[in-house]
Amino acid sequence: MDSILRLLMGPWTTHIIWVLSDQGPQRFGVLKRAVPGISTRMLTERLRMLQRAGVVWREQAETIPPAVTYGLTPRGNDLRGVLDAMGEIAERWKTEGVFEGDDLGGAASPNSRL
Repeated sequence: MDSILRLLMGPWTTHIIWVLSDQGPQRFGVLKRAVPGISTRMLTERLRMLQRAGVVWREQAETIPPAVTYGLTPRGNDLRGVLDAMGEIAERWKTEGVFEGDDLGGAASPNSRL
């Protein structure tokens, strides 16, 4: 359990996995726009880390410029139930006013779409 928590607790990690789970495979630029506030460097680092963990796959088309697409592996798809449960909790908490008056639900928050 400790290993998966360390993996998911990294900055932006859960948000990236959620976007790929919710929207399917994405090109790098589209994924960057779907995660507001993330820098190019941070997105690159997180995607590489998720690739090493076997959660995300990367496909590079032999075009000029290269078109790089990322998606979830079967291991990454294993997390869908966890993300769906977090989404349900987030919706319930939102209706209870948990996110009012703080920055937890702000656009730059890594988990704002959960």
